[in-house]
Amino acid sequence: MQSHTKKPRRTAERILDAALELLNRFGEPNVSTTLIASELGISPGNLYYHYPAKETLINALYERYEQALAERLGGAAEVDSVDAAWQFFLPLFEVVWQYRFLYRDLNDLLSKNRMLEARFQAVLERKCRAVEAVIDGLLRARAMAIEPAERAALCQCAVVLLSHWLNHEYACDPRHALEPGRAEATLARAVYHLLSLLRPYLGEQARLQLQQHA
Repeated sequence: MQSHTKKPRRTAERILDAALELLNRFGEPNVSTTLIASELGISPGNLYYHYPAKETLINALYERYEQALAERLGGAAEVDSVDAAWQFFLPLFEVVWQYRFLYRDLNDLLSKNRMLEARFQAVLERKCRAVEAVIDGLLRARAMAIEPAERAALCQCAVVLLSHWLNHEYACDPRHALEPGRAEATLARAVYHLLSLLRPYLGEQARLQLQQHA
């Protein structure tokens, strides 16, 4: 009886894992539930038992993404140096990479999925609060100095880069930008670009720390 109750949960997770791989590889518009079922070697009816529609499946993947992001955003208040900021932002970009189909096809997804439309706005707000917390930590540590009037604009620029850098990478090299072998270099470049937004406000030692990541 116990194994019977666990089996649907395992199948549901397998479906999500396969769907995520296909969505990341081909993009959301090009992946059907039939393709996902075929990839797993199950019937479409078996897939629909767990996820009655493609939107249901997308929403389940979004739940995973949001949870992973929330776990990493919680460390913002502990940042007190450029090196610590690097270690904070890198996992955030890793989550974006792991669920890159969401960002690659973001406009289309938001236009047809009301749940994503509402909740992604909240994600942007949480990202902004996290960036503010990072800046506050660097200010307390005297690693940077910035006028209050400039702080809000800097936070928004950081959130834009954090949320849409993948689109830029894809536009620069559509055939190769999203290949798994590119992940490490792409993620490091993304973090460096984000932290470079802080460069005009960093102290000398903090700038040296940033330069070491170049």
